[in-house]
Amino acid sequence: MSNRLADTAVTIPAKTDADFLVEAASGGMTEVQLGQLAQSNSVNREIKAFGEMMIRDHRKSRDKLKTLAQSKNIVLPDDISNHQQRIKERLEKRKREEFDRAYISLMIDDHKKDIREFQKAAKNAADPEIRAFAMDQLPVLNLHLDSARNLQKKMGIAVGPPPYE
Repeated sequence: MSNRLADTAVTIPAKTDADFLVEAASGGMTEVQLGQLAQSNSVNREIKAFGEMMIRDHRKSRDKLKTLAQSKNIVLPDDISNHQQRIKERLEKRKREEFDRAYISLMIDDHKKDIREFQKAAKNAADPEIRAFAMDQLPVLNLHLDSARNLQKKMGIAVGPPPYE
């Protein structure tokens, strides 16, 4: 009788790959929650539409991410990080135009960081499926950044550090 242990062994993903998926999951949940906040705190229909796009696109991404993580035996967080929660709480206190300025500045800053992380994973992830996932999400993240920048220009929001911190 031969030893079949090697046939059933699960490949453990690289820590950087697992960390990327965990961060992507937390970031995606944050985008959904902030998109929902845009629905309630903004009076600008374009900001509300942008928030709806964040909800729709990041939920779709989350579904793909969950399937991928499960196939790699990576446990994703159930909620956003403490840091992301603090940012959300600060943003919740803002209303109307003040909210819009802070939200769009945050979306620009956040999507720039996300794009850098996804580009890094698309190039350097050890797992080819994780590289492919990161590459697949880049066009959506770039669209979000471009949309946020267009709203920023349209609304005359000054470029600078996000006023949410």
